[in-house]
Amino acid sequence: MIKYPDCFKELIECFEMYPGIGPKTAERLAFFTLIQLDQESVQKFSYALTQAKEKMKTCTICGMLTDQDCCDLCKDTTREKKLMIVENTKDVIAFEKTNTFHGKYHVLNGVISPLNGKGPEDIHLDHLLERIEKEKIEEIILATSSTIEGEMTALYIKKMLEEKQVKVFRIGYGLPAGADIEYADEITLIKALEGKKEF
Repeated sequence: MIKYPDCFKELIECFEMYPGIGPKTAERLAFFTLIQLDQESVQKFSYALTQAKEKMKTCTICGMLTDQDCCDLCKDTTREKKLMIVENTKDVIAFEKTNTFHGKYHVLNGVISPLNGKGPEDIHLDHLLERIEKEKIEEIILATSSTIEGEMTALYIKKMLEEKQVKVFRIGYGLPAGADIEYADEITLIKALEGKKEF
């Protein structure tokens, strides 16, 4: 039985690290990279990957992925005193595409998930209360997904905010239960924003 050379096997294993990529797809991607891509394209891909890994970090204020200490949205002084709490940067991009929310964001970079060993201390909650006070936030929209973990996270944050003089809303879902925000189309997200309810 013919075995792949170690360097090729390692390439396949690297592709397998991505979510949703099984052994067969990883093998196909490895062959494509080796046979279809020229040396320049491979070097460009490798360089882009290294640069992104080195330069991208989370915004010191909102937690969104950026290549600066403070992202462009946090620098924008025209944003309303509303704060939408989302799970990840992709959710911010999805809502920004709708052009209907003009407030600020707070990116958790995860959800509370006891089964996966993730507690409140493992997501970006450490300076949320301080931020609400400092930025004089008047309204909070909890826009975590309608999964069990997303709901658990929303309830935990709502409890955290009980002492604060701030209105708390839960996003209205025109989304199917268990769906991820990042995969929703713009119309669905607009409807979800319109259907927000006090939480």
